[in-house]
Amino acid sequence: MLEALKSSGTMVDYDTMDSIVVKNLGPFVGPSADCTSNQAIAYSELQKPEHESLIQESITEAEVLAKQLSDVSTTELAVEIAMVKLQVQISQQIAGFVHVQTNPYHSYDTGKMVEDATRIVGLFKSYGVKSNRLCIKIPSTWEGLQACRILQAAGITTLATTLFAIEQAALAGEVGCHYVAPYVNELKVHFDKDFVDQNKAIELCLEIQRYYSRHKISTLVLPASLTSTSEIMALAGVNHITIAPLLLEEIARTPVSTDISTSILDQRPGPEDQALPSFKDDELEFRQAFAERNNGEGERKLNQAIEIFCEMQTALEQLMIGRDERAVAMKERRCR
Repeated sequence: MLEALKSSGTMVDYDTMDSIVVKNLGPFVGPSADCTSNQAIAYSELQKPEHESLIQESITEAEVLAKQLSDVSTTELAVEIAMVKLQVQISQQIAGFVHVQTNPYHSYDTGKMVEDATRIVGLFKSYGVKSNRLCIKIPSTWEGLQACRILQAAGITTLATTLFAIEQAALAGEVGCHYVAPYVNELKVHFDKDFVDQNKAIELCLEIQRYYSRHKISTLVLPASLTSTSEIMALAGVNHITIAPLLLEEIARTPVSTDISTSILDQRPGPEDQALPSFKDDELEFRQAFAERNNGEGERKLNQAIEIFCEMQTALEQLMIGRDERAVAMKERRCR
């Protein structure tokens, strides 16, 4: 399946912060892949015992650096440093971008997201990784997409994440995002084992790619939040696709009965081109159109995703308060 997916023209990317996964699957996926990440992936990875020293190093470095900065707390900074350190390791194994997501608590503050992104780029540079290897993930709120506009103008590569509607994609294309990441499943599906998304966004991914092609927009489509090999193969022919380790391993070992040599984008009839207005300088128009799309489902899913990522950010910050303090915090939590 993996070879069939790649032969369709899709670039396969890693959705992980585990350098061992990238090393082991590298011969199958290829060296040019990107490596995406987010707060949930970072939290899962940093809980592994082998990263205890990395956490302690991040805390120590954050305590020193925080004295020079007034716009970020020590724990927030330690989280950024830890995520950067994980991606620095992976950057040595791939030729594509390594991705880091800004603090989700700032998803509705353009200035804060620009500050976060600029600081993250600076951290990578301090570890010897050039900015042309980095992609900053920004939530697809109005404020987030304006942050992307500023960052792209400054030469910082961006990805508009948590994208659930064509309006978000249209604005992301207008402001020059390098990637958009439509979520095939709403984020809740990865945290509630009993939940199934009945409105998967596979057709939206195809719609966005066709929209960009028709309007000569260079932004690339990189679907995320996948839960099965069938979802992955249904998107054969999309520009990029980011896949979690277990699914990557599954498609790497699973044969296909027929060769997928033609993109599904070419096999399916395209939807009628939507007459979308320019949103770049019209906040009200964007908010109204986005809120009305699919009876507000996209807006609901976006808000839910940001809330979940905020919970993961909080969990990450708890990891960064030091071993002794963590033990006290856990004891207090059990008492309550």
